Amino acid sequence: MKAGVLKETWPGETRVAAVPAALPPLGKAGVEVLVERGAGEAAGYLDAQYAEKGATLADRAAVLEQARLLLTVRSLAGGHDQDLLRRLGREHVVVGFLDPLQRARELTPLVQSGTTAFALELLPRITRAQSMDALSSMATVVGYKAVLLAADVLPKMMPMLMTAAGTVSPARVLVIGAGVAGLQAIATARRLGAVVEAYDVRPAVKDQIQSLGARFVELPLPTAAAEDKGGYAKAQDEDFYRRQRELLGRVVADSDVVIGTAAVPGRKAPVLVTGDMVRAMRPGSVIVDLAAEQGGNCELTVGGQTVVRDGVSILGPLNLAAALPFHASQLYAKNVSNFVANLVKNGEPQLDGPDEIVRETMLARGGEVTSGRVREVLGLPPLPVPATA
Repeated sequence: MKAGVLKETWPGETRVAAVPAALPPLGKAGVEVLVERGAGEAAGYLDAQYAEKGATLADRAAVLEQARLLLTVRSLAGGHDQDLLRRLGREHVVVGFLDPLQRARELTPLVQSGTTAFALELLPRITRAQSMDALSSMATVVGYKAVLLAADVLPKMMPMLMTAAGTVSPARVLVIGAGVAGLQAIATARRLGAVVEAYDVRPAVKDQIQSLGARFVELPLPTAAAEDKGGYAKAQDEDFYRRQRELLGRVVADSDVVIGTAAVPGRKAPVLVTGDMVRAMRPGSVIVDLAAEQGGNCELTVGGQTVVRDGVSILGPLNLAAALPFHASQLYAKNVSNFVANLVKNGEPQLDGPDEIVRETMLARGGEVTSGRVREVLGLPPLPVPATA
């Protein structure tokens, strides 16, 4: 089976779906890899390195003509690459980030092409799938980079310093949301010497926060139903969020840096920092809103921009993992390689077996949306359960 790795077309995307080190494992799975010339250059991976690991280098047209399996990062997210979509058919299998819950309706052309599409965002949260969990890998990159962005804009140093000229107080950092990105942000801020507090609606993450040296912010709110079976935070009603904002206000006002990572898959991000809360912060404070693509945790966030309100800088970075493409690609490629190795047996993708990973991650096949989660978002009825003998 031939797999194609294309140069990404999503605006600002610098990652690549396969790095040279990922090619030998793909070869063991019976997959021959074709790489579009220049596909990895923006991430720091040169054509010669791919060739050394056994890849065939070709132009885009040749890769699309010969490859049945296409490995992508975000080229097809939300049906973005129309030229690529026109070249796809029922014989193709696509693996990548497709943004199926946020931009489900925009994927109609991909579904109608008949392509078998696997959205890595739909990967089940089970132990066997951890090595394929690209969302967690990218969240690690994003959480780390968010703190560096904040440190760059903050007009203070992060650590406490005792000098002959006096003592410099440490910066105070509040991380809202303690998923993978939030935990990495906590760890990075602590390494820089900041005093860190963190809040999450899920009480189960308290131990994780404290193990990284941060203080867990406890709010008197009902949280028994705050987490779904996959470990993600569940959406709450507006009254819950209103009360949450009231209680968080004091902690936000005392912080030099607030990093928002709170998001609910397939939903608009909850607004946890209001304009009034921003006005109560000290001038020079910084907010880095990692939920900007989902609408933002801060009421004043503008996606893709840095705005200053009442002396507070509010950063709304988009696709932040692409700012560190070398290691982001390395991690992503390992996840994709493991997914393909699980999917492909004896050189052919196994699409009809009982494997939960394959079944749950499959977005579409043969012109039909096969994912139950995406069908629910689109308002489609559940697919009929196949009859058993």
